[in-house]
Amino acid sequence: MNLLDANFLFASLFWGSVGVGCWIYGKKQRELMPMLGGVAMIGVSCLVSSWLLMTLLCIALMGAVYLLVKRGG
Repeated sequence: MNLLDANFLFASLFWGSVGVGCWIYGKKQRELMPMLGGVAMIGVSCLVSSWLLMTLLCIALMGAVYLLVKRGG
C-alpha cells in the first residue's frame, strides 16, 4: 500500500476537512450527533489506508448522522 498515492491523499484531506466541519457545526449548535460524526470521519480519514473504503465509510457516516439528526429533531 502506497500512502503517498494521490487518490489516498486527496480523499484523506477531503474527508478529514468534512469531519472537522461537522465537528465545528455540532459544537456551535450544541448537537452531539454532528460532533460525534465529525470525530468519526476524522478518525476514518486517519486510520483507513484505502481511499475507496475511506470514501464509502465516510459517506455512510454522513448518512447515519443525517438520519439520526432528522429522526431526533
